[in-house]
Amino acid sequence: MYKVLLVEDEMVIRHGLRELIHQSVHSFEVTGEAANGSEAIAYLKCDLPDVMITDIRMREMDGLVMMGKVKQMYPELVVIILSGYGEFEYAQKAIEYGVFKYLLKPVERHELVAAMSKAKLLLDRKYGVSSSLLAAADQEQMESGGDTRKIIRDVREYVKLHIDGDLRLQTVASQVSLNAAYLSQLFKNETGVNYSEYVLEVRIERAKWLLKHTQLKIYDVARLSGHQSPKHFMLVFKQQTGQTAGEYRDQFSDSNI
Repeated sequence: MYKVLLVEDEMVIRHGLRELIHQSVHSFEVTGEAANGSEAIAYLKCDLPDVMITDIRMREMDGLVMMGKVKQMYPELVVIILSGYGEFEYAQKAIEYGVFKYLLKPVERHELVAAMSKAKLLLDRKYGVSSSLLAAADQEQMESGGDTRKIIRDVREYVKLHIDGDLRLQTVASQVSLNAAYLSQLFKNETGVNYSEYVLEVRIERAKWLLKHTQLKIYDVARLSGHQSPKHFMLVFKQQTGQTAGEYRDQFSDSNI
């Protein structure tokens, strides 16, 4: 599931958006809420959503001021702005900040669903998850081993979308309705690597991305990449890359000076 942060100072509107996303938008889950820009910035210092949906006019720190700070922290974060103000200058400023979509209140259900669907396609490409169109095309390959390929593709996509969640073999096997031991053998035969090795690889790649593109604390990087503890993460990262997490981050920081 892709994670969504809602930023809206009106609690009723915020809860309404959360329910709308829950009921109408697949593959997205609201994992964080903030009543203003200051709360949103504080949240983003310890967690990284895939999409942020925010109002423009809020107390303490409005959406446009917040956007400037957010884009400095996470230039690639997908941001959808909601506003009851249709003035051109707001939309123009939002475009300057690279906002993904600009929607006017009251938000129509179909408009939000359409925006989130486009965001999903963007995120799917970013994380290497096949789109529904590719999945449909794969149906033509169901003969001669196609079923196996689809199962393994589904498993790999599940891993990528739940990287900080429960990825034990038994849990994932239940998602594709297979026996865990059978799935383990199937995965090894199809990919050439053990399931556990694949999960480790994906989690390390996620950690690398977070270290390179964010300023999150090391323990937050460990948590968001699905590792048991910061200590365990540091040990595994050094074993897999030959560098500590700090050294890996420093090499990219130095290249940007």
